[in-house]
Amino acid sequence: MALGLSLAFHPLQSNAEAAIAPSSMVVSGPADPNASLARLYEIKAMDKSNLSGAEKRELRKEVKSLKREMKGSSQGIYLSVGAVIIIILLLILIL
Repeated sequence: MALGLSLAFHPLQSNAEAAIAPSSMVVSGPADPNASLARLYEIKAMDKSNLSGAEKRELRKEVKSLKREMKGSSQGIYLSVGAVIIIILLLILIL
């Protein structure tokens, strides 16, 4: 039984993976936020009146994915106004 389980979970190398040359593999890293922002402005400036429904749908999907990507790549700490007021009051009380 242990032999059967070890063979079932043993990773096998596929032939397709061996056929791909390492130089042709593309490594996708984090996208450039400036390029995403430029693409959003480009889509906004487009004349969409002559596009078909399918093309408009594709543009909406692209805009949603770009916004999701930009939102996910944003780095920083966001504080609400209430949190800032509480922090200031705590600092006043402590000091």
